[in-house]
Amino acid sequence: MKGFSFGLSRALSVMLFLVFTSPAFAQDNYAPTMDMHMRGMENSAGHLASGTGLEPTNTSEFSNMMQGSLGKWTVMFHADSKVVDIQQTGPRGGDKFFSTNWMMPMLSREFGDKKHSIMLRTMLSFEPVTVTKRRFPQLFQTGETAYDLPIIDGQHPHNFFMELAGRYDVNIGKQSQLFFYGGAIGEPALGPIAFPHRASASENPLAMLGHHEQDSTHISYSVITAGVSSGAVQFEGSAFHGQEPNENRWYIGTGKPDSFSYRLTVSPTRSLTGQFSSGHINDREAHEPGLDTFRTTASIHHNLILAEGSLASSVIWGRNRDRVDGEQRIFNAYALESTLNFKNRNWVWTRIENLDKDQTILYGEKPETLEIEETPIGRVQSYSFGYERDLFRTTHWLNVGLGFQFTTYGLTKEMKAVYGNRPQSYVMFLHIRPVGNMASMMRAMRVMAGH
Repeated sequence: MKGFSFGLSRALSVMLFLVFTSPAFAQDNYAPTMDMHMRGMENSAGHLASGTGLEPTNTSEFSNMMQGSLGKWTVMFHADSKVVDIQQTGPRGGDKFFSTNWMMPMLSREFGDKKHSIMLRTMLSFEPVTVTKRRFPQLFQTGETAYDLPIIDGQHPHNFFMELAGRYDVNIGKQSQLFFYGGAIGEPALGPIAFPHRASASENPLAMLGHHEQDSTHISYSVITAGVSSGAVQFEGSAFHGQEPNENRWYIGTGKPDSFSYRLTVSPTRSLTGQFSSGHINDREAHEPGLDTFRTTASIHHNLILAEGSLASSVIWGRNRDRVDGEQRIFNAYALESTLNFKNRNWVWTRIENLDKDQTILYGEKPETLEIEETPIGRVQSYSFGYERDLFRTTHWLNVGLGFQFTTYGLTKEMKAVYGNRPQSYVMFLHIRPVGNMASMMRAMRVMAGH
C-alpha cells in the first residue's frame, strides 16, 4: 500500500501548491446563495439531517450543498472529504495517512398541490480504499472488527454504501406531516444526528469515542420508519436489522428487521432541538453471538447565527445495557462539542468526552482478546481542540480548508500502566467540500478542461 500512500501524498502536495500559487481562487467575499425553498430539507419540527433526525431549524447545510434540477425533480449533492495525517504518542499510539470521505446524491420532488413529497437518497464512501488495512489509529476507540479481531485503539472505515433509502411525506395539516422512510441501508430512529452530519461536529476529522453508545446505528440494514411531525414535535418508530456491518465494506448487507426503536424530538425554538430515543438492538456484534443491547440516548442541539458565521453546540448522552448469557453490562458515554465559524472562513471547535471502557483495551488486538469478557473497568476522558482556515472558496463549487486538532486524555491508574501517563493525539488535515450549485460546477469544470 506504499504506492497508494505516495499517491495521496502527491495529491495533497499538488492541492497545497494550488492553494498558495493560484490567485484566481483567493476570493474573500464569497456569500453562498441557495434556493431556500427546498421543502425536502425541512419539516415543521426542524432541519432534516441524517436519516429522519432533526437539527435546529436555523441550521443550514445549503452553503456546503450543490443544487440543480432534472425536470420536476430537485437534484442535490452533498459531500465531505478530509485528507488526514494522525500522529499519536505513548506505547499504544499509532501514525497514519488516510482519508475519511462521503458523498450524498439526492432527488426530491413535490406533487399533489405540494401536499406530497418524495426524496430518494444514497450515501457513498470511498473509505474502503482510502483507509488501508481496515482501520486507522484512534486511541481508546473500540467497535467492530478488523481481520477477525476486535478493533482496539482504532476506527473502522465506513461502508461504500452508507445509505440506500427513500422518504415519503404527506401533509395532513398546516404544520403536520406523516412520513415514511426506509430502504436496504439507512438510519433508524435511534440516537442523535450522526456525527458526519452534525453541525457541532462538522470540522472534527475523527469519530466520537462514544460512537458505539450513541449513533453507531447510522448504517443499518433493512430499515423501516414511520413517524408524525406536528408543530414543534416529531415522534417516530423504526424496525431494522440489528447486527453491525461486517468487514466487507463493499457489501450491501441483508437480514430481516429484528430490532426496534423510537425517538421523540422537540424543537421549542428555531435554534434549539432536543431528542430522546431508546431501542433494542438484537445480536449487535458478530464476534459476540447472542449479545443484545438496550440503548438509550438523549441530546440537545443548539445553533446560533452570527453576523459572519455561526456557533453550533451539542450535549449528548448514550447508554448501552448489554445482555449476554444472562449477564448484564452497562456503558455510559457523555459528550459536549461545539464548533464556532467566525468571519466566514475560520473554524474553532472542541469536543469533550467522558465514557466507560471495558477491559479489552488493556490487552489490545490479540486473539486472546476474543476470550476476555467486556466488563467495564473505568472511564476515559478525552479533550479535543481544533482550528481550521478555509484557504480558498471558488465562487461556484469548491471549498478547501486546512485544519489541525490536538487531543489529550484523562486515564485511570490501570490504563496509565498500558498507555503511558500522558498519551496525546495530533491531527493535520485538508478539508474538501462543495459549495454553490451543480450548473456552476459543470461550467467551472468545462473552463478548467479548456472547453
